[in-house]
Amino acid sequence: MTEIRHQRKRANTPARQKFIVGVQASKTIEQVLNEYQTNLLGLTDNEALDRLIDQGENEVAHEKAPPAWKQLLSSFKNPFIFVLMTLAIVSFVTDYVIPKEQGEETDLKAVIIIITMVLLSGLLRFWQEFRTNKAAEALKSLVRTTATAYRRDNKTGRSVRKEVPIKCLVPGDIVLLSAGDMVPADLKIIESRDLFISQAILTGESIPVEKYDTLGDVSAKGIEPVSPTENELLEMSNICLMGTNVTSGTARGIVVATGSKTYLGSLAKSIVGSRAKTAFDRGVNSVSWLLIRFMLVMVPIVLLINGFTKGDWFEATLFSLAVAVGLTPEMLPMIVSSNLAKGAIAMSKHKVIVKRLNAIQNLGAMDVLCTDKTGTLTQDRIILEHYLDSHGQVDNTILQLSWLNSFHQSGTKNMMDQAIIRRGRGKDEIKHLQAYQKIDELPFDFIRRKLSITVRTPQGSALLICKGAAE
Repeated sequence: MTEIRHQRKRANTPARQKFIVGVQASKTIEQVLNEYQTNLLGLTDNEALDRLIDQGENEVAHEKAPPAWKQLLSSFKNPFIFVLMTLAIVSFVTDYVIPKEQGEETDLKAVIIIITMVLLSGLLRFWQEFRTNKAAEALKSLVRTTATAYRRDNKTGRSVRKEVPIKCLVPGDIVLLSAGDMVPADLKIIESRDLFISQAILTGESIPVEKYDTLGDVSAKGIEPVSPTENELLEMSNICLMGTNVTSGTARGIVVATGSKTYLGSLAKSIVGSRAKTAFDRGVNSVSWLLIRFMLVMVPIVLLINGFTKGDWFEATLFSLAVAVGLTPEMLPMIVSSNLAKGAIAMSKHKVIVKRLNAIQNLGAMDVLCTDKTGTLTQDRIILEHYLDSHGQVDNTILQLSWLNSFHQSGTKNMMDQAIIRRGRGKDEIKHLQAYQKIDELPFDFIRRKLSITVRTPQGSALLICKGAAE
């Protein structure tokens, strides 16, 4: 059993994943198809379901909200609360457990106050974080990511394109990639057309790299097989890794690894875990230890002075413990939690979800915040108002050519393409363009910096339309 556990642990390391995926890079398409018991028409739904049950969902390790009972316990995991609870126990022992002189009443006010403050502080923190975690999970459930996969019909055997949730992809699936798509799993490319992949999530390099089937028949590309000894997975031309995204071009590939077995999955497993302490956590710890050190100095001094001067060491001990309780600000945890909760409520009014209350203090302590906007700051919508020629005059030909280029391009259409298509919708000068047939396409790439579409006119002639950088 020990040896099996060691083997599994080695299999989940990034180096091991490089080897597994790298081996597939050196094989021919036929060998990979045979190994995964699939074909270019894709898997059937039944085959995919069986493999999904066997292999598990195509998800990498990520942080999840802990169960409610764990969140409740962690809300009381605070060194300052530990100090207060210790003092509450000492006060309870000295005021209630130890026998009092006849006629002397027990006083548990200090114990009740301390426990009340601790409970209110912890429960307030728990309720706020529990609600925000629920809201965050609800937001995540609204986001549904899919991939285009080929699936064979069980009866007819015909292959159809289907939008499949990324978590439902399995090894052996045939996936179609186009501009704007995220690579849903580790893939070996079957065929490609001017495919450029951004690997910034793995390498930090913003410049896209070209990918193509090195064992296939790709124009103007080398067809030498990848050496099995190649250890730089990110440089393999016929492997696309999960988490990267397609900047331009199209491709078809076979899924060779999913979930934690992907290269990204192996990296994710190594970084998911306990978080580093924030400045707030370190500050609370330092205050707690300061109080502890102060009590460790003051309590013995008070005990010795009272013991030697009055001669009653029992009373001196009780008095020194009372001093320790008096040195501790019982209201501090409650005040801190109340202020953090108030900050979370204020931020929620601006549609900001705070998953950890301690993060509010970190945010408030920032002097400079550098961030990158995620998309446009407007309504994420472009409207085409005018279409002008080189002389600044309105020209319907410009709109017609732009519409043909945007309408017939493959892959994800950007906001500008969508604006052009919407502008031509319902216009008489656009309706007759439906008769034009697409001949071929050269997708946008970062060398040509233009996208070219060839269409056939109703008269039978060919028309080339290029769109891109004017330079």
